[in-house]
Amino acid sequence: MFGTDIGIDLGTATVLIYEKHHGVVLREPSVVAVDQDTGDILAVGYEAKSMVGRTPGSITSVRPLRDGVIANYAMTEAMLQYFMKRITRGTQKFFKNRAMICVPSGATDVERRAVLEAALEVGAREAYLIEEPMAAAIGANLNVEEARGKMIVDIGGGTTDIAVISLGGVVVSKSLRLGGDKFDEGITRYLRRQYNLAIGDQTAENLKIMIGTCVPLEQDQRMIVKGRDLVQGLPRQIEVTSSAVNMAIGEMIQTLIDGIRNVLELTPPELSADIIDRGIVLTGGGALLHGLPELIAQQTGINCFTAENPMESVALGTGKALAEMDSLKNTGRSTMLVNLKRTSRKKY
Repeated sequence: MFGTDIGIDLGTATVLIYEKHHGVVLREPSVVAVDQDTGDILAVGYEAKSMVGRTPGSITSVRPLRDGVIANYAMTEAMLQYFMKRITRGTQKFFKNRAMICVPSGATDVERRAVLEAALEVGAREAYLIEEPMAAAIGANLNVEEARGKMIVDIGGGTTDIAVISLGGVVVSKSLRLGGDKFDEGITRYLRRQYNLAIGDQTAENLKIMIGTCVPLEQDQRMIVKGRDLVQGLPRQIEVTSSAVNMAIGEMIQTLIDGIRNVLELTPPELSADIIDRGIVLTGGGALLHGLPELIAQQTGINCFTAENPMESVALGTGKALAEMDSLKNTGRSTMLVNLKRTSRKKY
């Protein structure tokens, strides 16, 4: 008797796991805390993220995924093992599961192979890949099988995937090494340059979430930020406005919109007409940035809106795609899937 299907959104910032009949059962940061002296893993997920910037020299917080792909294979495997034990309550139930994992559309064959092997090493019976924009479109409840063009923009932590989808396949796509992490870095650089204030990654992320905006507001929102003065070397706090955050991330937002325009320029005319009728769909955590849909609509002339559950769209899409995979194969439209079966099971 086989277990249920598992869908994994292996994101740069967050890992989401979808379980058939249960929905999204796990959402944890992609962070691992490691003791450098012994090599032991001390914490994973939220617990490890809370340690970022607050650990002694012997403990390092590692982000094993960069730009949407595996940067540290050993840490990624350990992180997945921990998460799988969480959702299976320590049993070996995962050995009986099929797993679908998403990858950026621009991932190389080597990067795709690494993701597949990581899933197989933690015990999946079979592992499959699906490109992130396809998974996002399915998770956003778009009918990807019909002969009508849909444009999806998935803004993750490490990458932004832009794609036009029709007849169950990606017609035109572009993957930008740009996402929530780059926005955080932009905010950090701006505060260093304008205020001589050094802040941590989590503080920059909080600024982005709380008062981040892509368009000027009628009334600026404000937030107190604490960090270290680069001139005096002492702790210091300042008040940061939403306009400052807008200036910090403005150039990167423009790069994202230029990427969308580039994909639109390469889209066949008939599909372009469909996109005008149906609009551009945003998914991923970056889709929650205030004013982003309006700014994209203003610069492209095409209606733009955020999916119902943007942060869960990719995870939901992986699960749905795996459930529908057999029917996709029967119609001959499974080209977005890459299959590698596990021939032997790893024993702990």
